[in-house]
Amino acid sequence: MKGLIVCAGRGTRLQPFSYLTSKVLLPVANKPLIFYSLEKLISLGITEIGIVIQPAQKMMFKEHVGNGVNWGVRITYLFQENPLGIADAVKQSESFIGSDSFILLLGDNLISQSLAELKDSILVGHYDGALLLGKVENPQEYGIAEIEEQRIIGLEEKPLQPKSNLAIVGAYAFTAQIFKAVHAISPSRRGEYEITDAIQYLIQHGYSISYDIATHPHTDVGTPGRWLEANRWMLQTMPAEKTTTTYDSYVGSIIQSPVLIDPSSKLLNCVIGPYVVIGPRVTLENCKIEDSIILEGVNLRDCTLKGSIISIHHAVPPI
Repeated sequence: MKGLIVCAGRGTRLQPFSYLTSKVLLPVANKPLIFYSLEKLISLGITEIGIVIQPAQKMMFKEHVGNGVNWGVRITYLFQENPLGIADAVKQSESFIGSDSFILLLGDNLISQSLAELKDSILVGHYDGALLLGKVENPQEYGIAEIEEQRIIGLEEKPLQPKSNLAIVGAYAFTAQIFKAVHAISPSRRGEYEITDAIQYLIQHGYSISYDIATHPHTDVGTPGRWLEANRWMLQTMPAEKTTTTYDSYVGSIIQSPVLIDPSSKLLNCVIGPYVVIGPRVTLENCKIEDSIILEGVNLRDCTLKGSIISIHHAVPPI
């Protein structure tokens, strides 16, 4: 079984931070977002991983992610010339996947649920596909699955009259049969090749699709608000010793856990926390900061921040 991570989206909702880098390379709890997907695949014993990116992002990913040697895996970069949807990204991976089965993840998603059930659905249960589903309160806003026993019998995008409250979370397992589907479907009204259409094609042509229901948190880090939410979530799940810190470089400062501060950063007369992540080589003086992300290299003085994301070039909301 192989792994596939789709990262070729434009990340427009995370602009201006995604102007100069892929959104999946932005840090969550001081670690590039894509690392969480890599670790999820590696935890399943997967050692061959494809990452679908835009051609212009090749050097950026090779610098930040590399070839996988640090994880003991082999990473292959695959290219999607235009962001034409997840199913199109899967199509670009066909030569890499070959006849193998694979786990598909979206690079901007954070999923704490084990994906072992999806893996077993393919390798043990001999299903042709498997999806991770999550219960939602507003199913009209999601792609929704209709289920019957352990099978998905239909998918509907943002239904007016939902047949369930089970939304597609963004983790999938497939056999190579999915390539028949991605070649057969047409673009949707928004001009993209939708993975839901490809799965519906499989269902309509007699292929069996299973599912697992998420019982642990998940989110897509697609907006500044969700980026902040993801940092709060990761701080809450980290061991206390990682989010409580007493470095000598924090002169006259009060640290209110949970926080995560890179040891290369310096604080003077600050009140930091809770729910603050501070990246490398940051200098703060006379600042009060809560529920915020301060990215690498930022220098701030005499300010109060809450619910903010600050980089060298940008701030949301502006300060």
